[in-house]
Amino acid sequence: MNANTKGAMRVTLEKSVAGQLKSIAASVRGLGLRRRHQSVTVADTAENRGMIRAARHLVKVENA
Repeated sequence: MNANTKGAMRVTLEKSVAGQLKSIAASVRGLGLRRRHQSVTVADTAENRGMIRAARHLVKVENA
């Protein structure tokens, strides 16, 4: 599924990953987020939902 099709989510990094566990920082990087206030559009898959759940206190999720 392409990220621009139905079932996409817009994820924004609201808080810094500094001081977080390496696994949480890796989840944020895996979503394609590099810096605060950056937004990316990702497909609504189980894998992406898991990464978002790991970093749910750092990111904001919207329907795309």
